[in-house]
Amino acid sequence: MSLTVKLTDLMTERGINRSELAKGSGVPYTTIVALFDKGADNIKLSTLRKLADYFGVTLDDLAGHGESNQQDTHTIAAHHDGEDWTDDELEEIERFKEFVKLKRKQQE
Repeated sequence: MSLTVKLTDLMTERGINRSELAKGSGVPYTTIVALFDKGADNIKLSTLRKLADYFGVTLDDLAGHGESNQQDTHTIAAHHDGEDWTDDELEEIERFKEFVKLKRKQQE
């Protein structure tokens, strides 16, 4: 499921339009319009985070891949010998991983 389809579904569930999404998420209305009109090829990670946070979903959920797997985060961190990761850093690694998967999916 594409990002715009997922966003449309989430907006429908909440009974909101693009303008209300922009106001509620803190993403400029022009960015929301461009996302729907031109696609998500160049969407910023910070924009994805705002949208995911607004709807209370993970980046993975927003991208339509289901729930994120926290175990993957710990596996990634385990490959960095000698480095200790904070919970915030592990979350950031997971978000970046989800962003990369989203970009890959959009290119298919």
